[in-house]
Amino acid sequence: MINVKKVKKMFFKKAKKIDENSLNKAFNDYHIHEQPIKNFIQKYEQQSDVLNLNLRLPDDIDVEKIHRELSSMLHLHGVGEINMNVTLYKSEKNTGEKTTHKLPKTTNAMAKNENSDEEPSVTKHAPTQADVAPHPRIRHIIVVASGKGGVGKSTTAVNIALALQKLGKKVGILDADIYGPSVPNMLGVAGVKPTLENSEFVPIDAYGMAILSIGNLLDGDSTPVAWRGAKATGALMQLFNQTAWPNLDYLVIDMPPGTGDIQLTLAQRIPVTGAVVVTTPQHIALLDAQKGIEMFHKTQIPVLGVVENMALHTCSNCGHVDEIFGNGGGENLAKDYQVPLLGKLPLATNIRKQADMGKPSVIADDEFAKFYLNIAENVEKNIGKFAKKHDENRIF
Repeated sequence: MINVKKVKKMFFKKAKKIDENSLNKAFNDYHIHEQPIKNFIQKYEQQSDVLNLNLRLPDDIDVEKIHRELSSMLHLHGVGEINMNVTLYKSEKNTGEKTTHKLPKTTNAMAKNENSDEEPSVTKHAPTQADVAPHPRIRHIIVVASGKGGVGKSTTAVNIALALQKLGKKVGILDADIYGPSVPNMLGVAGVKPTLENSEFVPIDAYGMAILSIGNLLDGDSTPVAWRGAKATGALMQLFNQTAWPNLDYLVIDMPPGTGDIQLTLAQRIPVTGAVVVTTPQHIALLDAQKGIEMFHKTQIPVLGVVENMALHTCSNCGHVDEIFGNGGGENLAKDYQVPLLGKLPLATNIRKQADMGKPSVIADDEFAKFYLNIAENVEKNIGKFAKKHDENRIF
């Protein structure tokens, strides 16, 4: 049985407060060119467990090494993340002049002087997909995203995962929609708690897939997740990193709508193979879907394609086919960004009913299952172009 208190402690513990005295001591103890780093700090500020540093450093310094060492050292004092804004100046070692132990010149970072000979500020860039190592047990990680809510993203994600499984693949689902987790309900495992082994979650089995959601850790469907961005992104990383995922061909991640903290954290810290963008043909939905695609481009995540949901509605009484949300929106979006249109899905009552019952269309094998199978086949056809390289000799 799961230890509920232990799980709550993992997710609901307060962020550790940064110890000011320990911080100052660390700034005295860490040296650059035989000087304490505090002499190079122009300004620093704390935001929760995030430390922002403005530094002026000699140009012969390895900035990445300093960031790594400071992160490791200050983590013990409650610092969860360090952001460094660095201005480089010419080192006296490089000029051949005798080194004197004097404080580096400080400048007003806000002042604008067009005639200044000061070197430009060098900001440490956030990590990108190129910096993230592949997961040792997961071949492909696919994120299913939308620029806005209400376009059927979660229903689409669940059915795509089941369709990939039907193609003979080993599939898992991570519900990253922290604020509105619906995957457990759609897969009939609402209220089921994951077990813990060696401080790791053991995924829940749903129709043969390994799944995990924050919804499985809450007390009930009515329990709100009222967390700020930093806590929500921390929960996502715990769900991903502290879960004993089995060997998988695909891990499908159901993303929250929008382009906020969770999406950016995922793009920087989880090895994503590619993204599937879900939209409706409606103009407003397309505008938000464009923002999603642009975000993936900026974070170096390939877009596998677009799924146009709610494309057509067939009246159950008279059989009339109507384009309620317009037509051709998803197709035009795919053309504009030169990505495939993976498929079109109808607006159908039965798709919604099956998801509500915890038995999605692919499991029910209803008349709409073929649409999802077609999308899964298109994903499988294109995924090889974007696959991340795995070390086949790795044993852990």
